Amino acid sequence: MAIERSPCVYILASGYNGSLCVGVTSNLIGRIAQHRAGTFDGHTRRYGIHRLVYFEVAETMMAAIAREKQVKRYRREWKRNLIERENPAWNDLAVGLGLEPVATVSGRAVDPGTRPG
Repeated sequence: MAIERSPCVYILASGYNGSLCVGVTSNLIGRIAQHRAGTFDGHTRRYGIHRLVYFEVAETMMAAIAREKQVKRYRREWKRNLIERENPAWNDLAVGLGLEPVATVSGRAVDPGTRPG
């Protein structure tokens, strides 16, 4: 089964250690593309949360929804540790799935793994 058509829990970030958003989908690539296009009003659009920093595939959509609810309840530090266990540089994992790197406000491409300072 292709990753883009599997139930997934995902975490998006605005940048390294930035604002976070936890979501669930059965089409990861499509959902990330929607977030990046600004399809959804609200938190992700307002704060530029477009970098896929974590995802996990679930057996079923019900399991993915249960896991999403669990992850959402955890404190930020726990979410940060979850991300850094698999992705310590906070790389944009969507690039590995075939999407273009996230661009900055100025329009130039960002090195998705760049940490500040």
